[in-house]
Amino acid sequence: MSKTFDAILLAGGAGQRMGDPRGTDKAGLDVGGVTLLDRVLSAVADAQHRIVVGPRRPTAWPVTFTMEEPAGSGPAAAIVHGLSFVDAATVIVLAADMPFAATAVPKLIDALAGAQTDVAMLVDDAGRRQPLLAAYRSDALRRCSAGRDWCGVSVRALTEGLTVVEVEAAGDEALDCDTPEQLTAAQRAASRPPTG
Repeated sequence: MSKTFDAILLAGGAGQRMGDPRGTDKAGLDVGGVTLLDRVLSAVADAQHRIVVGPRRPTAWPVTFTMEEPAGSGPAAAIVHGLSFVDAATVIVLAADMPFAATAVPKLIDALAGAQTDVAMLVDDAGRRQPLLAAYRSDALRRCSAGRDWCGVSVRALTEGLTVVEVEAAGDEALDCDTPEQLTAAQRAASRPPTG
């Protein structure tokens, strides 16, 4: 199996759990001197195409910006919309609020290449699968998403028919920035000197 891949990055969430009732543009938040969006884009630096489903924002990376219709339809609808821009047989799906995904991406691609499954999905230290940090076979994702309106539907519903190989998260790979406390934890982790 080729290790060529595309990437869909979900960057359209309202960020309402960040404490501002009007919402927060999480993709623009700073972690270690870099926006969350640019951190997740660097995690998929080797992708042949990077598709950002969300509002257009400044970024240092060449990307295709697009929006699901209607905007704000939820992550499952965003994934299905982003899939229309994917050419590669493998696609990384990644939420834009996961600043430490870079080390997970190659592990997920390798796990998918070595398994007869539809998706390699990161599993956090509590045993929860992370469908928004996963490597999918593009055809399998297209097959399970066909013929349905995904507006307002959960990502778990989108992926429930897929066969999964689990990849255990290491360190902060599964940390997402949904709350101010998680953002602070990410900023602290980013400021720590590298080990090893």
